[in-house]
Amino acid sequence: MSIQFGRWNFDERPVDADYFGRIESFLSTYQFDDTRCYTKNKIKILHRSFYTTEESRREVQPYISPSGIVLTWDGRLDNRPEVTRQIEETLTQGSTDIEIVAAIYEKSGTACFAKLIGDWAIAVWDPKNDSLILAKDHVGSRHLYYSFDRAQVTWSTILDPLVLLSGKTFELNREYVAGWLGSLPAPDLTPYVGIYSVPPSSFVTLQRGRRSIHKYWDFDPSKRILYRLDDEYEEHFRSVFKTAVSRRLRSDSIVLAELSGGMDSSSIVCVADSILAQGTTGATGLNTVSYFDDSEPNWDELPYIAKVEEARGHKGFHIDVGSDAKAFFDFTTETFAPLPGFENSTVTEVRKAFKQCLLSGGHRVVLSGFGGDEVMGGVPNPVPELADLLTRLKLIRFLRQLHAWALHTRKPALHLLGGIVEEFFPARWGGLRDHKAPQWLNAEFAARHRKALQGYEYPLKLFGPLPSIQENLRTFGNLTREMACSIQPAEAMYEKRYPYLDRNLLEFLYSIPKAQIARPGQRRSLMRRALRGIVPDELLNRKRKAFVARAPLVALSREANAISNLSKDMIAAHLELVNSELFSTAVASARAGHEIPIVFLIRTISLEYWLRSALKQGALYISALTFRPSVVSEGRKSIPKIRGSDDQGPRMKKVRV
Repeated sequence: MSIQFGRWNFDERPVDADYFGRIESFLSTYQFDDTRCYTKNKIKILHRSFYTTEESRREVQPYISPSGIVLTWDGRLDNRPEVTRQIEETLTQGSTDIEIVAAIYEKSGTACFAKLIGDWAIAVWDPKNDSLILAKDHVGSRHLYYSFDRAQVTWSTILDPLVLLSGKTFELNREYVAGWLGSLPAPDLTPYVGIYSVPPSSFVTLQRGRRSIHKYWDFDPSKRILYRLDDEYEEHFRSVFKTAVSRRLRSDSIVLAELSGGMDSSSIVCVADSILAQGTTGATGLNTVSYFDDSEPNWDELPYIAKVEEARGHKGFHIDVGSDAKAFFDFTTETFAPLPGFENSTVTEVRKAFKQCLLSGGHRVVLSGFGGDEVMGGVPNPVPELADLLTRLKLIRFLRQLHAWALHTRKPALHLLGGIVEEFFPARWGGLRDHKAPQWLNAEFAARHRKALQGYEYPLKLFGPLPSIQENLRTFGNLTREMACSIQPAEAMYEKRYPYLDRNLLEFLYSIPKAQIARPGQRRSLMRRALRGIVPDELLNRKRKAFVARAPLVALSREANAISNLSKDMIAAHLELVNSELFSTAVASARAGHEIPIVFLIRTISLEYWLRSALKQGALYISALTFRPSVVSEGRKSIPKIRGSDDQGPRMKKVRV
């Protein structure tokens, strides 16, 4: 993961050298291979390279095009041959990714972004038009943040320096907090008013006093792939899935793959092995890393991990996550976390062990099975398929499938029918759908930010795209929000890659009938059928992987006193985000073994932990809070208020193209 950073002063003043010196010192904690700068009067751009491919070692960034446009790029271009063919006169197959991207941008402008398939984030400075363009790939696998006001714009692939070295404190973005406490924040938000994230599938154009957001790509809801036989769907899936994995094996070092014992990660490893055996990719090998916890009575993954390791003839790294039980709720660390979430702030024993795995094998690329559950039918949902049949008036087949799903789910057919009807009505109408929000939130805060708490979901529409396609877009939105909440730890640099989020794979899966993905009694139906002979039968035929929920409950019980004290004087309660009495009741219920939404409880605790840390670091200004020495360290009781650019800030428009 290469680092991009830049600042552009609108008033023509040179960028402050002392400020940039602090930036370079801060970023030196991250591993990098090369550092280069572009400086010209009012603008300065920094690029710190982290090499993962043979081509990247020949890149020179910031890259200056023949017309004088300056580009920085952090990413991997997967469709190099297709893009190169469009501009053959200036490129060869040996050209670097940044050379290819710069050439296609010179030819097509911002229209080129839709043609770039891969994981990437890019910044383009055009001195002729006096404009800056920031863009990200379709799912937002790379981060790119920016702060924007009347005086300047500053951008970075790392959020921390935008917050800590800004020379000001920020107001809390309450919409972001609502998203965090509900169905995760919108991917264009950060917790800080005045700092934004470039949305996935979009580019942001910044000029003096103006900011516009354009969506350059989206799924085509009219695209449908229909075959006569199951075999044809299986063959097509094998092709696009192998391509998705092969693209992410492009590396000049040994790749590390997460192997959990489930079907998603196991399929990636087994398909990667078959590709590497053909010698058609640049990776020099593949190792695996697996996690286990002997203290969990329902943790049964090691036998399945062993089956994959036996099939490939190589044992991977094993990390005991039980050693991190004591760190689940860690209120002692002073490490700054730019976003809420314990995994973003606490340097645990597991993270240290993982870093050692990276170093011991010289790994710079990690493959993840993230997204497999959501796109491959890991959690079967019959509603979209049944809604498709119902809206298209295929009543005989609808009744047949309704009966089959009712038998499989052990729910009355009328119950399933009611669930389908509910999806076509707004959640506020009689409380038809689950509001997806914890009950201990401040009532006024919850009412004001209902959409963010519910994940910006909308009811299904009777007309237009099929209900299953609408549901696919909902799922994709959930994935982009989850990606936006995951940040790269500074202590271990690596590039994480996600085969299940490959754009071409998603386009295929979102274009075929839902009945191919999952069927009554057949989770991951297409995947199981297509990968026979590639993935061991024990994995393909296993039941759903164990869901481990005991660890947080154990940690909650162990840290009961600390959490109880936390709830007595909550910053989140002072800010009228949380009702502390209801929260205390929820904690007591969890300790007593009653069923509560544990994920929401953990997020609330992590939010409170993050608020305290951010205040101690001087990152946040919270005018409604009465500062206490027990909450905020001495010397931080009075912080000057400097508003973000949303307060009387520049004009902004959103444009869809």
